[in-house]
Amino acid sequence: MKKFTGLLLVMLAYGFISHTALAEEEKTALVPLPSVDDFTKGEDGWAFALGLGVEYESAYEGSDEFGFEAQPAGAIQWRNGDDIFYFAGEALGWRGLRADKWLFDAAVAFDEGREEGDSDEGYLDGLGDTEEATELVLQTRYALDDDWRYWLVGRMVTGSNGNLGLFGLGYRFGDQLDGTGSEINLVGVFHDSEYANNGFGITAEQSAASGLPQTNLDGGFRSIGIDYTYRYYLNENWQIFGEALYEHFSSEVQDSPIARSDYEAEVSIGFIYIF
Repeated sequence: MKKFTGLLLVMLAYGFISHTALAEEEKTALVPLPSVDDFTKGEDGWAFALGLGVEYESAYEGSDEFGFEAQPAGAIQWRNGDDIFYFAGEALGWRGLRADKWLFDAAVAFDEGREEGDSDEGYLDGLGDTEEATELVLQTRYALDDDWRYWLVGRMVTGSNGNLGLFGLGYRFGDQLDGTGSEINLVGVFHDSEYANNGFGITAEQSAASGLPQTNLDGGFRSIGIDYTYRYYLNENWQIFGEALYEHFSSEVQDSPIARSDYEAEVSIGFIYIF
């Protein structure tokens, strides 16, 4: 991480010295939404972006402990018209625009799971680590107008840890077409019992080891969430991005001994250099 951070600082210095003017010509993104990474600047072929973000977030789902964490940002992308194939950290996928109103996204992603040591206060002692998993993430957005001012969003996450679904409505601020500006989404989240118990359930064995009561959750409504995304070109090559997320858990999730808070929250900010 120290070598990565040092490289990023060198790139920052070079970028601000060599590129002092903002891009004069706005490039059209696949869709003009800040939450949909598009580093191609409207051109077919390869695009590369590398950066670093800093997150202040809940230590784990349901935690009342918070902390800072540095995360790499950026992606490798290849665009062909209305299709982009990408590799972004722990996800490999494709997204495509159809009929100017439908955005489809399919990706294979990696979930690191939860570790017993994620709680500095020892609240997870005896629960062990949840399993790491490979997940299939399917998402679609449908624009309710011609310029993607409003849209509907649906997402399905499925894997060995169960299934999660998300449905909601989004709104975009500003008139930029290059994927910058800001947007807000309001969503409802649902999970099956396997996914719910992977995060908030306590087996008989875990109960004996931790002293927490045995807990088994049903599937159904999980939470309501709101997230805000911001993205801005500092110049031709540099972007600054930020995100704020709040998820308020259902009463069943809140009743789990693992959920020491009735919400999860995250704020992040970072920089990306586009080659």
